Amino acid sequence: MTIPRAAKTQRRTRIQEEKEEQILEAALDVFSVSGFRGSTIDQIAEVAGMSKPNLLYYFRTKEAMHRALIDRVLFTWLEPLRAFDADGNPESEIRSYIRRKLEMARDFPRESRLFANEMLQGAPHVEDELKGPLKQLVDEKAEVIRSWTKAGKIAKCDPYHLIFSIWSTTQHYADFDVQVRAVLGQEHAGAGRFEDAARFLEQLFIDGLKVKPVPSAS
Repeated sequence: MTIPRAAKTQRRTRIQEEKEEQILEAALDVFSVSGFRGSTIDQIAEVAGMSKPNLLYYFRTKEAMHRALIDRVLFTWLEPLRAFDADGNPESEIRSYIRRKLEMARDFPRESRLFANEMLQGAPHVEDELKGPLKQLVDEKAEVIRSWTKAGKIAKCDPYHLIFSIWSTTQHYADFDVQVRAVLGQEHAGAGRFEDAARFLEQLFIDGLKVKPVPSAS
């Protein structure tokens, strides 16, 4: 986890914590639109409403701000997957996972675009996280899905591609929000689009994972 510069030198005061949050909010605005390479410290300072030297007291580099945000995103984004319960009912677990991912797409669109930008640039700042903690978590949950398959609770499937498919279909509503609203039109592009998406994706995945009865021999 990236530690702000001010926190390394002394115990942070409430004002310092507020300043750090102010900077990170501004950085999130800038990074989510322009990506890491297209963003500058001057832009972030302007959005934060503070001088560049003042900003650099809290975060010495652009990389430090970006990494602090990415660390937060990874922790928050993976929380629903961590909650995937091997002892739960598979249908309920998958429904819950789809809905929680859509809620995140609705509530954290900037964070989703920040992460998408990082992936599109080759994950230069988080490759170790992807190959380490993220892979370990996905491996663990893939085993949960395999156990459901072996128990005959869901149809046979590739657990990794199931997880990837849920990621892509839910995060689409954050990363391509402008396109979604444009195509749906004013009548259907309100907040209810997320509930509509949830019902559709639940049907898509749950129906696809139902165990098909074996035809009886005639």
